[in-house]
Amino acid sequence: MLDLLKSYFGYDSFKPLQEEIIRHTLDKKDSLVTMSTGSGKSLCYQLPALMMDGVTLVVSPLISLMKDQVDALRENGIAAEYINSSLSDEEIKRVYKDARSGQIKLLYIAPERLASLNFKTFLSSLKISLIAVDEAHCISEWGHEFRPNYRNLHILREALPNTPLIALTATATSAVRKDIVEQLKIRPNKIFSSSFNRPNLSYSTLPKRAAFETLLNRLSKHKDESAIIYTISRKDTEKLAKNLNKNGIKALPYHAGLTPEVRKKTHEKFLHDRVQVIAATVAFGMGIDKPNIRLVFHYDMPKSIENYYQETGRAGRDGLPSECVLLYSYGDKIKHEFFINQLESSTEKQISQTKLEQVLEFCDSLSCRRAFLLNYFGETLKTENCESCDICLNTQETVDSTIITQKILSAVIKTGERFGLNYIAAILRGSKRQQIEKFGHDQLSVFGISAEVSEDELKYIMRQLIAKKFLAKQPGEYPTIYVSNLGKKFLNSEDSVMLPIFVPTKTTKSNKKRAQNELDYDQSLFEKLRMLRKKIADEKGVPPFIIFGDISLREMSYYFPQSLESFAEISGVGATKLEQFGKAFIKTIKSHAEEHGLPEKSFPR
Repeated sequence: MLDLLKSYFGYDSFKPLQEEIIRHTLDKKDSLVTMSTGSGKSLCYQLPALMMDGVTLVVSPLISLMKDQVDALRENGIAAEYINSSLSDEEIKRVYKDARSGQIKLLYIAPERLASLNFKTFLSSLKISLIAVDEAHCISEWGHEFRPNYRNLHILREALPNTPLIALTATATSAVRKDIVEQLKIRPNKIFSSSFNRPNLSYSTLPKRAAFETLLNRLSKHKDESAIIYTISRKDTEKLAKNLNKNGIKALPYHAGLTPEVRKKTHEKFLHDRVQVIAATVAFGMGIDKPNIRLVFHYDMPKSIENYYQETGRAGRDGLPSECVLLYSYGDKIKHEFFINQLESSTEKQISQTKLEQVLEFCDSLSCRRAFLLNYFGETLKTENCESCDICLNTQETVDSTIITQKILSAVIKTGERFGLNYIAAILRGSKRQQIEKFGHDQLSVFGISAEVSEDELKYIMRQLIAKKFLAKQPGEYPTIYVSNLGKKFLNSEDSVMLPIFVPTKTTKSNKKRAQNELDYDQSLFEKLRMLRKKIADEKGVPPFIIFGDISLREMSYYFPQSLESFAEISGVGATKLEQFGKAFIKTIKSHAEEHGLPEKSFPR
């Protein structure tokens, strides 16, 4: 196993859980694998595929994702193909022929293929050693990206009852995991779960003020690096891309309203580093297999924690430090609720509303962002300070909010604890709205006692009090708030309370712990190698990261390997890549090293 790992993939050791999963698969047992993005899920079926007789069938939801994975496997010297709607009939016939003659080890297919009689006949002529279901959460209606075509997978299970199956996903709550196991009849009920923690990602959440200036500021920290900006509306993607280009940043929009051809070209330009930034709706989804995205910026609030986790998960897939920034406002909530109200099912409406409230809770949280995300997926952070979110870096200024808190809690109690945030804010500001006069609430002592405080700021403070557990929400289509026992205790005490000021914050501290773990590589050589990588990739018609990832280039720029033997020690250099690209990269490294008098460094053993 280790020989194959080094020879084909260029790695000397397995990541956590990989070896255990591979051995389980080689024993011809089913499993569900939930591993965070960048943890090496794909290797869990790609390496067994090399060790088993026959073809490994991989079900994947997106054409672009299939192509990238097949390209990467071929560059590693592994026989892989895909069948989807992008191929002509002649090309599909060629793949059929090669698969039947045993020339293919991994065959990627879209789930809708399983409904074709012709394809079922083709499958029956193959020796299939393993079924791998990628993005397995798509099979569950409880998941955030349900794909009805994934229900076709029962056809595979019925046709190949004795073939082992491995289902893989990076985003699954306990309800989704249970559903995947039941739908795919995973036997035995074996679930491998690695941590959902992505330690190389930093998280920060800011109230949406001067949004475009905030975006430009963050992008300036990631000059010439890849970034994705997520926004709710198609119109905003176009506007953002246009304004970024005006500011000298190469950007393109991406949304479902563009033609398939335009979307495909945009995707390819991003993968091939011809454009730095994509301004996108959630249509820019699972197919983003680009490892060196350094910034994921949510210009608008996402609709669920699952969406947020998966979208931020596109940053730093190569394990290098990357940043996730989220802007939020109550206006975003209203936009999402407009779409929620279009849903026909009352159950779907309720689930969607609850998920949206959880996002607001995350945005307003006064505790570690990382701990919140992990708790959502049923995991506990093993440290009190993650050292890489805005809360733990202590970038929020606080102010004594005792008096305004007392006013808010009193207003909630005096109005009978049966109204929402907007209504309480209106009472405190002395609004003349008809409903307030109808209930006689304009006669209350709290009416108009905070007229100098803006509606947005009052709602912000109330959300902080919910996060602090002084207030609590009654669930429902129109959530109301009430004062918790903790809030009542506070009202009857002489305690004071400090809350964050309602202003944008800037992360000023650096993550010293992580910085110490990074190689102090030669940045000038890194740029030369990046240009060489781009040139080779363009000649071969593949994305640059398929040639070598950023981690490999950083190692080359630190160790200065000047022979094929030492170049083979670089992470990600397997036998095929050593033969194909070794001499070209060594030539550039040697030239730079000689010019600057830099000796080759020995590798740690």
